[in-house]
Amino acid sequence: MTPILLASASPRRRELFSHMGFPFTVTSVDTDETVQPGEDADSAARRLALDKARAARPQNPHGVVVGCDTLVVIDGDILGKPKDQNEARAMLARLSGREHRVVTAFAVIFADGREVVEAPSTTVRFRPMTEAEIAAYVATGEPMDKAGAYGIQERGAVFVEGVTGDYFTVVGLPLCRLYQALVKMD
Repeated sequence: MTPILLASASPRRRELFSHMGFPFTVTSVDTDETVQPGEDADSAARRLALDKARAARPQNPHGVVVGCDTLVVIDGDILGKPKDQNEARAMLARLSGREHRVVTAFAVIFADGREVVEAPSTTVRFRPMTEAEIAAYVATGEPMDKAGAYGIQERGAVFVEGVTGDYFTVVGLPLCRLYQALVKMD
């Protein structure tokens, strides 16, 4: 089987990737995750995932490389990872009692150089949250490395009233769609 390199520092993605049953290794890449002016969430997530995969490609030039990126969208605005606790509180207050969309793009670069990029999305509905709940959650530190300032698979789950679509897209790795792309590799 062709070796797979997952270009992600996320422990959540590493765990989820292992569920697919493919042998893989992990590397962390340092890429600019800035959304460009006028860029929509789907395009930005695709570009950022592909940037990560391409940055890791030299480490696995004869194998398969996978890069991913997750963004949260509300009212057309893209929420990435918060820069500080104030921004995390503001993001959560904005999501409180409302629906938003989570886009997790993945980019696969195959051994022969072919590139496949997809950006599935899922809708998440938050229950209304109090300022005290938001402050307590931000104080845990959990929101600081997550798009939209929450982790649905961790303490942030208590704010989620409903999910329409693929839960794993919200966690950060759309398993079904990625698996379908990877089984085509050989």
